Amino acid sequence: MKRILISLLVLGLFAQESAAQSKMLSVADVAGYSLYPTRKSFTWLPNGTKISSLETIDDETYIVTKHLISGINDTLVSLSDLNNSLDDIHMDVSLKRFPRFTWKDDYVIQFSHKGIYYDYNSLTKTILLAGAINLEGEHTEIHKPTLNSAYVKDNNIIVKTDELERKITYDGGNGIVYGQAVHRFEFGISKGMFWSQDGSKLAFYRKDEKSVTDYPIYDLTTDPATHRNIKYPTAGDSSHTVTLGIYDIEESTIFYLDVDGPYDQYLTNITWSPDGEFIYIAYVNREQDHMELQKYSAETGQLEKVLFEEKNDRYVEPEHGPLFLKTDENKFIWFSERDGYNHLYLYNTKGKLISQLTTGKWIVTEIIGFDETEEHIFFMGTKDSPLERHLYRVNLQSRSIKKITKNAGTHSITANAKSTRFIDVYSNTKTPRDTRVIDTYGDILKVMHKADNPLKEYSIGEIKIEPLVKGNTVYYQRIVYPPNFDPNKKYPAIVYLYGGPHSQQITNKWLGGARMEFLYWAQQGYIVYTIDNRGSANRGFEFESAVHRQLGTLEMEDQLSGINYLKDLPYVDKDRLGIHGWSFGGFMTTSVMSRNPGIFKAGVAGGPVIDWDYYEVMYTERYMDTPQENPEGFKNANLLNYVDNLEGRLLMIHGTDDDVVLWQHSMLYVQKAIDKNKLNLDYYIYPKHKHNVRGKDREHLIGKISQYLFEHL
Repeated sequence: MKRILISLLVLGLFAQESAAQSKMLSVADVAGYSLYPTRKSFTWLPNGTKISSLETIDDETYIVTKHLISGINDTLVSLSDLNNSLDDIHMDVSLKRFPRFTWKDDYVIQFSHKGIYYDYNSLTKTILLAGAINLEGEHTEIHKPTLNSAYVKDNNIIVKTDELERKITYDGGNGIVYGQAVHRFEFGISKGMFWSQDGSKLAFYRKDEKSVTDYPIYDLTTDPATHRNIKYPTAGDSSHTVTLGIYDIEESTIFYLDVDGPYDQYLTNITWSPDGEFIYIAYVNREQDHMELQKYSAETGQLEKVLFEEKNDRYVEPEHGPLFLKTDENKFIWFSERDGYNHLYLYNTKGKLISQLTTGKWIVTEIIGFDETEEHIFFMGTKDSPLERHLYRVNLQSRSIKKITKNAGTHSITANAKSTRFIDVYSNTKTPRDTRVIDTYGDILKVMHKADNPLKEYSIGEIKIEPLVKGNTVYYQRIVYPPNFDPNKKYPAIVYLYGGPHSQQITNKWLGGARMEFLYWAQQGYIVYTIDNRGSANRGFEFESAVHRQLGTLEMEDQLSGINYLKDLPYVDKDRLGIHGWSFGGFMTTSVMSRNPGIFKAGVAGGPVIDWDYYEVMYTERYMDTPQENPEGFKNANLLNYVDNLEGRLLMIHGTDDDVVLWQHSMLYVQKAIDKNKLNLDYYIYPKHKHNVRGKDREHLIGKISQYLFEHL
């Protein structure tokens, strides 16, 4: 292992500009959001030449539009205008603040209040009732053009249109769930109902979880204590059965797609064809090593064709459905990691691959849009650096790629309707947050907002991001230094880690991706260190999937490489090292302290997975297979087998209502520590909190973690 310094990759922040930076952070400061760069929201108007924002003028809130060509700003609508118009149509409504709105055209905004939608014309200063939705239900899904809506009540679906409100399912409850996200939000699933493009049909999930184990969540605030059961399918055990129904509003009929396969397959990435005649499903087997893109008739529910399949000995993980071209609805874009990196592929609806649009040892992270003729597609990716996100465009014919954004850093892009201009919000280690409008060449048309450095009055040390090379692999590490750092002194250090899939801790953005509490710890005299190990995201399939069937092993090996680098720094006190992580990071914290004892004097593990046998089916079986198929891997990852090795002081924290990593995990570790007479384990719970401690109690959590590390280091 060797350290390399590459000028383009070593990034520094806050080199103590002046003595005026003297304020100290408090736990309350870092638990809140007041010290993050200011945000300002801008919205494209449909014509693509104007942008709107909310502005305060003489204590009144207005929608202000900015014309990018003429430079003219117009004050269009005030909150008083909306309230006066509501009075004109005799609505007993008084808006206290400006509602969220969307532009229907360049003069009409649509907003809702208490389930009623209104269209307000900024030219005529008039308002019309556009429609209404029912607020009684949950998981409401709205088709915006028609305002047809569907919602869930008592596990059944109710559909509401202008003409009627109709309950369309009746057997919900007792293990039957309609219209909600399935497969525990894996595979990019975020909802359970899907409107066709014209709003005439609704696709929905039906989940049968009667065979899934009940797990109790306790309410300790009642007298006596009570519990509610959740359905939690654990690795290797029975999972739920999912089917996909289609409701036709005009015909008032429901049928289910005739999906052939075992009861526990995954139906993911539900996508309507633009004409509403077909529906596409990325079908994944329970083993998660085989995906088929299946095309079904939306009239009969019968399988029309398997367009193509993808297989991998480790796993496949589709997270995006087909994206259809508007100029040729017989073609679509498909995301795939089949060549080892997430890239874009152009297919036709018969399943023929037309071309692979992007290639290389980098990934596409997001599609932004097409130009008007769909000659180009604009996308975000890591082509220049895995630490950054930039806007690119690729020509669908030549496959030539052009970079659009120019400033180094992490960009977030919103395109206008024709992708001729873009709202570009970016930051890097020197830039808190800049918002500007750029064209397709990346040239700045207008600077919209520049956030001040919210920490300019605070004593903040340097933050460095640099590469670490081990063999043929480059890792990225971040060090947060104390203010007034003296390389001739010895400093205690805290390692913060996550280390699991779908997470990248280190990027070239404000603070280098560091959390605010790291700056607080550094002010208290600690060096704070993080490295992204194998298994973490945005480095390609091999880097992320190398941990397959052995969670915790290679991740720990990489963490130890980083820790050895840290210990070798002449200004680090290797006898005063601490470690902290949450969720997968809690698993990693406990792994390092109990599988490699003697390195850390103290650690804090929040919401930790302890035994993967007790974690949910979809996630665990993707990365570990089942306990029956991989007993050695589960045994090696089971931290109950290493409790006797625990050295140093470890604080374990868990929310009592955690329905992601069950409370049982940490309690089993506590019981094993008692059995082994290990007196160096401490334990703390947060009643009524789920997997993360949010809200007003977060200040207490950060204070607790900080206090524990400070006391024991």
